[in-house]
Amino acid sequence: MHLIELYKSVQGESSFAGLPCIFVRLAGCNLRCSWCDSEYTFTGGKPFSEDEIVAQIEALAPCKLVEFTGGEPMLQERDLLPLMGRLLAQGYTLMIETSGERLLGNVPKDVHKIVDVKCPGSGEGGTFRLENLDALTKRDEVKFVISDRVDYEFARDFTLEHGLAERAGGVLFSPAFKKAPSLERSTSNCALDPRVLVEWMLKDGVPARLSLQIHKYIWEPQKKGV
Repeated sequence: MHLIELYKSVQGESSFAGLPCIFVRLAGCNLRCSWCDSEYTFTGGKPFSEDEIVAQIEALAPCKLVEFTGGEPMLQERDLLPLMGRLLAQGYTLMIETSGERLLGNVPKDVHKIVDVKCPGSGEGGTFRLENLDALTKRDEVKFVISDRVDYEFARDFTLEHGLAERAGGVLFSPAFKKAPSLERSTSNCALDPRVLVEWMLKDGVPARLSLQIHKYIWEPQKKGV
């Protein structure tokens, strides 16, 4: 497998936010979202064997929460799925952050999937595969990164039309960050003011949770490896 980095920090998003977490960031992505904060993953990376990756994870004990992210980790599905099975058997709690552009039916059921459905403002709207709705369980969460009113209405309507609150364990509305954030650890770096987003959500009664990327408030927003 080709990895960009592997490190321990705190989980910044989802219902696991704030918990110690080991991040395994895989190389490569086939999408080019307008607000992407991980463009350094598009190329490069170094090859590691399954044993080498497991050894690095075990060295970060006692943390037992692991997230596979990218890039798009499902591009390396052939090697990733056996690794997930091995870690699950060792008692790890696993997450995967994925766009849902790749089929997810083969991901082990015990893995918590955080599926990022792309809104129009990402420039990659329409890439989510609707077949993946059938792969969702109550372990999983569906995330929308929202940059403006058009994105919000798309996320709201998609959530209601497909009954996401019933299919998954949670629905996350996350305000997009600016492409070139300042060093300020504040909402001034959000492309959409979280307060505005909350006002829309409350008015419409959307069955979703506001999700802020808390690592971008703990550290400077552009800092890597945290």
